[in-house]
Order: sequence, then C-alpha cells, then structure tokens
Amino acid sequence: MRALIPFGLLLAATACSPAGDRADRAFTADGQVIAMGGGDGGASNACFSCHGLDGMGDGVSVPRLAGLDAGYLQKQLEDYAARLRGDPVMYEAARWLDHNDRRAVSAWYAAMPVPASAAPTPAPPPVWTATCAVCHGDRGQGVGPGNPALAGQPAAYTVDQLRRWRKGQRRNDPRGVMSAAVAGLSEAEMHAIAAWLETAPIARPPSSDAASASAAAAAAARPAASRGARRHDQ
Repeated sequence: MRALIPFGLLLAATACSPAGDRADRAFTADGQVIAMGGGDGGASNACFSCHGLDGMGDGVSVPRLAGLDAGYLQKQLEDYAARLRGDPVMYEAARWLDHNDRRAVSAWYAAMPVPASAAPTPAPPPVWTATCAVCHGDRGQGVGPGNPALAGQPAAYTVDQLRRWRKGQRRNDPRGVMSAAVAGLSEAEMHAIAAWLETAPIARPPSSDAASASAAAAAAARPAASRGARRHDQ
C-alpha cells in the first residue's frame, strides 16, 4: 500500500485548480488523491470524510469500503451518479467523477488492507439461507463480481439497506434478485442478519475487474439460486 499523501498537501493542490479543470489528468486520476480530495467535486465531496482514512466507515451508518470488490465498488459509483441508487450525498460525490476516476478510486479502496480476525465465525441466524450464501458466501465474505462482502459492515447500515430493498427504494440489483430475496423478511429477521454480519470476520472475496454496467450484465447472466419479479411498491 502506498503511503498516504498528507491531507494538507491534497487540499492545497485541489484548491489551486477550479472545479472542472482537468488539465493534469495524471494527478486527478490517482485513486488515493480522489478519495482524499474529492476530485473535481472538491474537498466537500472527499470520500475519506465519511468512510475514514482506513476505508472502514464510521461503524454506525457509513459502510466499509476497504477490501471490497473493485468492480462492485465502481458499479455503485456509476449507479449513484446515474441516480439508479438513490442517495443525495453519494450522488454529489459520484457525479463529479468520470468513468476513469470511479475506476481509480474503486481500485484504491479495493486494495486497502482489512483487519484480520482470529475469532471463529459465529453461527449464522436461521434466516441466512442457502440463497443468501450463493451470492454473499456462507460467512458473508462475498463471492465475486456484483456479490459484495457483507461481513464487518455496521448493523445499522445493513438494516437500512435491507429495508430499502424490501420497500423498492433501492433497485440497482440485476433482475430484482435482492428485492425478491428480502421481500418476506420481518424487522426482527433483518436485525438478526445485520447483527451476525457485523460480528462476522472480514475476509476478502475473489477479486474482479468488472465494473460499471458490464458488472451488472455479468451478474444478471449468471445462474442464481432465486430470481423473482421486481417489486414496484414505493
């Protein structure tokens, strides 16, 4: 891992160029610099301000990015920018970045180290079914492109995302797989899943170079344990 550039230098560098100035592509395309300085969006949209210098989030409502699949991360940035995944903060952060910027910052976070754990994986709750494990692994470690690692994510964040899937407020899953998977979950079951995932040891999933719409297309083309109709309720 490369040494972090002092934040003061990053602010000074980004302040010297007005938003939209891409004269120095070698500088702005660096994933670390984008994560620390916000790219053309400026310091107010810097990734680290919410996700932390170590990419581990805030432990409450902001997710871990460190060690996640690069293709998955880029797809989420593309979806935020296109408003396929709704979030006003992430929309502002993503919309200033072009495809190469999103790819660079995704690769930066994917390469970040994650804390090792010697603790055994606790037994999953009954609601963590074989269908869940097909995409997210039997320990929540993820299984590759489009199927992110969930272990170690804050429980509050996971519950919020499950609610969004269930209510149809998040719809950027290939063929509505997640919408169908969570449709029948109760609040208690969602909390049980989230609490287990929060304590599950973090492990890196198989890496991929898929990104953007191609990642969604690849995930949709693969056989899945369960495919259901997309929910249309709001």
